[in-house]
Amino acid sequence: MPDPRPLSLWRGRLLAFTGIVLVAFSLRSAVASISPILAEIEADFAVPSWILGLIGAAPPVCFAVFGIVTPALERRFGLERLAVAAMVVATGAMVARALASDALALLLGTAVLFAAIGVGNVVLPPLIKKYFPDRVGTMTGLYSSLLAVAAFVPPLVAVPVADAAGWRFSLGMWAVFALAAIVPWVAQLVVDARERAAGRAAAARGLDGNGAGDAVGADVEIDEPTPRVLGRLPRIPLAWALAVTFAISSASVYACFAWLPVVLVEMAGVSHAAAGALLSLFGAMGLPWSILVPMAVTRWNRVGVVYVVALVAGVAGVLGMVLAPTAATVLWVVLLGTPQGLFPAVLVMIQRRSRTHEGAVALSSFSQSIGYAIAAIFPLAFAVLHETTGGWQAPLVLLSVLFLFAIPAGYVVTHTRTIEEEWEKRTGRTW
Repeated sequence: MPDPRPLSLWRGRLLAFTGIVLVAFSLRSAVASISPILAEIEADFAVPSWILGLIGAAPPVCFAVFGIVTPALERRFGLERLAVAAMVVATGAMVARALASDALALLLGTAVLFAAIGVGNVVLPPLIKKYFPDRVGTMTGLYSSLLAVAAFVPPLVAVPVADAAGWRFSLGMWAVFALAAIVPWVAQLVVDARERAAGRAAAARGLDGNGAGDAVGADVEIDEPTPRVLGRLPRIPLAWALAVTFAISSASVYACFAWLPVVLVEMAGVSHAAAGALLSLFGAMGLPWSILVPMAVTRWNRVGVVYVVALVAGVAGVLGMVLAPTAATVLWVVLLGTPQGLFPAVLVMIQRRSRTHEGAVALSSFSQSIGYAIAAIFPLAFAVLHETTGGWQAPLVLLSVLFLFAIPAGYVVTHTRTIEEEWEKRTGRTW
């Protein structure tokens, strides 16, 4: 009888563990390292406001676009090779961005960087499912915690480093992590190639000996996400529910990172320095939820509770900012940051609501591309509503409407099992 206990987190998969950790940190540190030092960059060359707007919109747009194309790349190259390629491109783009001589070069380097990060966003959840199927909650919690840490650490050190060594060093130093992330995945590819060669040799010896053999250790066929599989997802409510969940978390985060400091200054009357500190508090709220939510989902199966907490906290935070912005500003910011807990929830559910490798990659791609596409709209929608109404109440109400979509999304996610099962139930055909 097989041992039901999880395997050692380290034994036999240290390379994959190290690779996941380094890639996860690289995915967010590159995003969060530029905005704090824009003033230092503009001291060297002018950065027009439209360039700044494009740089701000680049992350969700690139994440959405490359979330769509990544499954095709994964079919051609495989998860590990794609992780290596993403980190190679990210390393080069971070260095190029740090060496930019004008605003267009800065924008180009940023766009290429976020394209590579978009690929990394999609491949990491399936990599966790592939190498740590017995530790999905633990590894997803670690992964999302690293994303949260990488989101608030760079802003804390970017300005002091820029003051001491210049903005180019401050912007380019994060390439070290992306460069380091290449090493374990290249080593993993070498190990896998050797194991496949040994498996083929063992199978050949078995066949040579008696005409049949146990191909233990031989190549294992791993399903890849095909266009046929991706085409099924729009017909499955569970896929849309996870995409909406991802959109709620991502859109609220990008809208708040873009506009929350201005909202706090104009509505709550805080200073610019205090608004920056409150924005850091908002970003830091992702860390505790990154630890707690995977445990709540995998150990206690409390998926519905996660959705209820995110919904109630998000709406309460909006109502507090609209009705009494000065009464308990810190509390409103904490509540607004709570829906970030839906992000690690989606990462876990991508793996728990898919039965096959191809299903996990396709679901990761679908949910992230749709979610980031919606997230790209919200910072612009905030600006348009503010210009139209002359205040921030309407944009904040729009955010509360977004949170309400957690009700149907949470209902679907908690009442379904896997996308493969849903497909078979709806069509009567096997996956």
